[in-house]
Formats: sequence, structure tokens, C-alpha cells
Amino acid sequence: MAGTTDQTGRSSRGVLLVNLGSPDSTSVADVRRYLHQFLMDRYVIDVPYLMRKMIVCLSILPTRPKQTAAAYRAIWGPDGSPLIAISRRVQAALQERLDLPVGLAMRYGRPGIKQSLDALLDRLDGNDPVVHVMPLYPHFAQATYKTVVEEIARVTRHLRRPVRLEYLPPFYEEPHYIRALADSLQESLRWDYDHVLFSYHGIPEKHVRKEDRSGAHCLARDHCCEVDAPARRTCYRAHVYATTRAVVASTGIAADKHSVAFQSRLGRDPWLRPFTDFEYERLAEAGVRRLLVVCASFVADCLETLEEIEIHGNESFRACGGEELRLVPCLNDNPSWIDTLEGWCRSGWNDPEWGRLDP
Repeated sequence: MAGTTDQTGRSSRGVLLVNLGSPDSTSVADVRRYLHQFLMDRYVIDVPYLMRKMIVCLSILPTRPKQTAAAYRAIWGPDGSPLIAISRRVQAALQERLDLPVGLAMRYGRPGIKQSLDALLDRLDGNDPVVHVMPLYPHFAQATYKTVVEEIARVTRHLRRPVRLEYLPPFYEEPHYIRALADSLQESLRWDYDHVLFSYHGIPEKHVRKEDRSGAHCLARDHCCEVDAPARRTCYRAHVYATTRAVVASTGIAADKHSVAFQSRLGRDPWLRPFTDFEYERLAEAGVRRLLVVCASFVADCLETLEEIEIHGNESFRACGGEELRLVPCLNDNPSWIDTLEGWCRSGWNDPEWGRLDP
């Protein structure tokens, strides 16, 4: 993906990495501000605006920020939020390998998409610049991938000059990603584990159904994720099962020694099952004493992996009768993951369909 340069040596192409984000600090005020931006996104809480406003401002924000701030304090490091620190290391490692400017943005919090996109464009040749957008989400979901696409579309409508966008599609079964993920498991798989739990971030069932334009496939038939259908292109559930199958095949994990579950549910709507916290009890009752957990919906360790799984999950599993839960670190800035990102940048991609997702 070599870009042309102008007389000043500036490239006509740049890369923008995008991840979820974190609050600026562990103060209750900063966490409240972050949660407000996050939860008021219509792709996160998918209800009409006034109802969403009431849910967020009257039911969630009065109490949740204090609890969430305490959770962030349990994982906050010398460099601040692990997600931000790791993402910056990935950006720096990738920049060292490429002759293209590499920017970093967070969908929520800072650095924001507008700020990062403006800074990246300032480094590009002014004639027909191209930004290769890399949402760091392996699987498609409206609350992750889709909201990034929509927010970038909103921001670019107000730019002073036109910019061409090319999106990296969800890479849930792309061979280089699977190889990097499998490589990251190798050391953990040497442990004498009883079971491997693939814990993915949960989403409401209605989000899955909403992306099925046929209205007759996703969650509407038995074994829907195993059937090849157009709906699979944007089906989060099908994507996570595809990732699991590919990693299991690559690593040789036994069929009777792994399962899939979904974590981090919110609200009263039905969410994808089985729930990770319920699986702790089921697996412990089945005799599992040493549990290995893989959080493959995240490419960087964050609140959901370090606090929800490694700290709280370990406590919950032990309370159910288990002996030890070990979290497999996310890809983070592993060399094999940086190799994968570099390879994608050098080979290029162009999937304009992602730029035309229905809002």
C-alpha cells in the first residue's frame, strides 16, 4: 500500500486505527462523561432518543459511574488506560514499519475520531487523499464496527476537503489474523487446563436480527450460524463461531474441551447466550477446575478482559468450586499481530460496501 508523495515528501495515503476508547481518568466525573457518550450512541442502546436519554440519565448515570470508576482503578496502569496505552504501542510499532502516516482514534473519549482524522489529513498530500480505516474489531456488530463507519461518515461530511475512505472489513476468519490469534494462545495452552472458554462480548439478540435484511435467517432457525447465507456478512454471532472454529482447528484444542459464551450484558432485553458468568457455575459443576479464557472479540486488553474476566471472573469461578481461571492476554502489541497489521497495510484493501451500511 505504497502511497504517492508530493514535492514535500508527504504521502497521499494514511492509515487510521480505531478502537473503542476509555475515560480520561478513573475519576467519577470522567467516567460519567465517557459513559454518557458511549451509552447515548443509538447503536449501543438501540431505542428512540428520548427513551435512551431517560434510561441513561435517570437509570444508569446516577449509580454506574462510581462502580465503573472503581473497576477502572483496579486495572489502571502507569500509562493510564490499558486499552489506550496498548493502542498507542500498536500505532508506534506500525508507524516504524510503514512509510505512511498512521493515526489512532477512539470511538468514545480521546483521541476522538474528528481530532485524529484532522491530524492525519494534515500530514497527507492535499490532492485526493486516501485514508485506510482499520476498525480494530474482528467481528461485525452495530455497537462496534457499524458505529465507527457511521461516525467517520458524519465527520467527513464536514471536512474542508474531500477524502476517500477505504475500510478494512471485519477480519474474524482472515487467515493471518487467525494465525496471530493462535500464536498468542500457544504459551497458555501448555498449561494443564481442563477447559477453554471463548468469551465474546455480548450483544442484544435484536441487534443480530436487525442486521438480517431477510428477517428469516438469524436466530429464526436452528443452527442458523452454520448455514451459508447473505445474512452472515453482518452476523456477529456467526462471526464469533467462525473465529472459534478456525482457532480450534489451528491449535488442536479438543472438541470436548472448549465452549463459547457471551459477557458484559446490559439491560433487560434478551442477549446472546450462554452467559459467561453462568458458564463458570456450569463448568465447575461439570468438574472443570482449571479454566482458560480467551477473549477473542478484543484485540487489546481492556476493562472487559482485565477486570471483568481476570479479576472478577476468577473470583466467581473459584466461588463456584473452580481452582483457577487464567486469562489469555489479547493480541495487544505481539509481533505476530503487528506483522498481520503491516501485511494488511502493504497489500491494501478496498471494501466500499462498508461505507454504505444502512444507518
